[in-house]
Amino acid sequence: MIDTHTHLYLEEFDEDRNAVVQRALDSGVQHLILPNVDLTTIEPMHTLHDKYPDCVSMAMGLHPTEVNDNWREALKEIERWFGLRNYVAVGEIGVDLYWDKTYHKEQKLVLDTQLHWAEEMNLPVILHCREGLDTILEVFDEYTGVLPQGVFHSFCGTPDEVKSIRRRGDFYFGINGIVTFKKSQIPAVLPEIGIDRILLETDSPYLAPVPNRGKRNESANIPHICRCIASHLELSEDDASRITDDNAKRLFKI
Repeated sequence: MIDTHTHLYLEEFDEDRNAVVQRALDSGVQHLILPNVDLTTIEPMHTLHDKYPDCVSMAMGLHPTEVNDNWREALKEIERWFGLRNYVAVGEIGVDLYWDKTYHKEQKLVLDTQLHWAEEMNLPVILHCREGLDTILEVFDEYTGVLPQGVFHSFCGTPDEVKSIRRRGDFYFGINGIVTFKKSQIPAVLPEIGIDRILLETDSPYLAPVPNRGKRNESANIPHICRCIASHLELSEDDASRITDDNAKRLFKI
């Protein structure tokens, strides 16, 4: 199994990070993908990767909630790193209008810029979308190049939204612990997505699945998510694991 979206480099794991990685490996999770957030997370992300280079990959990008008055300087610094290190994606990028709509216009510009980076470097994108799908689709429709492939991480949309996304490009959908929640609507969307476009993720330390909901999330919880997806799609857990692994390897070239 591959955790395609985890933030194990954040301070929530400072006390036991090595043990968290080992628990993930012991649980059957063979690879971790770390998406960047902002300028402050670059160093800890690199440090974690360098300690576990065989089982950790990285993505570089500017998260939409971190777009502020200094977005031009932040983008310039983030772009510089692509010439210095190896990354499997541009991310985590996107639109988030849940917390603050102040920088709506700037979030669109930052997303468009980073989509062009991905196209130029032949990398996929890891897309964060919270109350921002209409804006993301607007950026897609106005995009002047060829849209890169990518994944809508932590996808919580409807079947119609899956169809709208697919009309723009061949995207994958990251499914995390929310799928296990009692009132989750995601199980009903899984058949529309199909197992061949699902990626497993935790978004740790956030969104721990049942039976660990409410606790700090970690990559060792991936089997709970895989098991739940397999059940709803009437697949064996082994098949769900194998197919989602193949999806991740194909998209991220790992």
